[in-house]
Amino acid sequence: MRWPWKRSGSGDVLVVSWAAQTLSYVLARSRGAGSFEILKLGVERQGSDSIEDFVRRLQGLGLKGREAHVMLRPEQYQLLQIDSPAVQPEELRSAARYQIREMLESHVDDVTLDVMRVGDGQQKGAGSLFVVAATNVVVRGVLDLCDAMNWTVSVIDIHETAQRNLQSALAKASGRVDRASAALVLLQGHQAVLTISANEELFYTRRLDVSAQFMVQKWDQAMQANDGPTHDYMQVEEYVPDYSVAGVTYGNDYTDTRTLNANSQNGGVGDGESAQRFLVEVQRSLDVWDRTWSSMPLDGVSVYAGDRTQELANWLYNHLGQMVTPMNVGALFSGFESGQAADHCLCFPLLGVLMRTENQKL
Repeated sequence: MRWPWKRSGSGDVLVVSWAAQTLSYVLARSRGAGSFEILKLGVERQGSDSIEDFVRRLQGLGLKGREAHVMLRPEQYQLLQIDSPAVQPEELRSAARYQIREMLESHVDDVTLDVMRVGDGQQKGAGSLFVVAATNVVVRGVLDLCDAMNWTVSVIDIHETAQRNLQSALAKASGRVDRASAALVLLQGHQAVLTISANEELFYTRRLDVSAQFMVQKWDQAMQANDGPTHDYMQVEEYVPDYSVAGVTYGNDYTDTRTLNANSQNGGVGDGESAQRFLVEVQRSLDVWDRTWSSMPLDGVSVYAGDRTQELANWLYNHLGQMVTPMNVGALFSGFESGQAADHCLCFPLLGVLMRTENQKL
């Protein structure tokens, strides 16, 4: 099974995700030149329906029997990064499977995996690989629904590469595809995905957990109430040298915020600390990029947060010292904004699957 798919031919394309008994879908028609007309989009939750009743409901939407492309949600797989094994290309998957066996959350025999090169291959050295690993149970659950809907599925894609495709399309439209750019997409739930790409290839990605309150709070107001920094950009090291935010020390391990989120949901950590923690995580990620890829300075950050996209862009611009702009994809996907506003956050990442081009390499 190959994760990224290469679009061929023309006609209507259905892109779906199926996770937590929730189907998100976008039905689109190519207009050529890398743009699409969105014919239909939506979110359908199975709820208490049997799978048979749910399938009948989907059939009533005119979704049965189509060519479909599937995108897995971040919670459905692990995305790992490893040094590229010194083996022949045809042996990479086997070598990667052996190398990541201790990093998996499931037994190595219970996962489906594929590999993708980090970057565009222009850097010296052996390089690194991204390894996508999803349990066979997850993959089988997705394909069972596809079978029930008579969907023809060529391959399964993932959120990070779909997001890369969107940011690359925007960079190409502005004539800056060769420059490194970051994209930050807030997902429905308690997570955001950060990707940094250049030359239409993925170089860096990180998932950031956010509190349950984050998407409904006023970020600067929350930070002010918590005596956090409210002025323009300040170096992260100046106010969190040991990863201490507003008097709360988190230590050096800032890759997992689940403990903070649990405390925030239970009232143990205030909204201001949650907002400031998110800001710090984003800045730290950009700092890692600057140190690791100093020859490729970041051209800017584009963001998406549903109906708060512009607000998020303004907030981050005021604090990061980076150019931050909304991910406005209306010129590429006519009709997307006509869908239900409540469905946009779940459907937005699916648009990137439509943008896969044949010159993007593993």
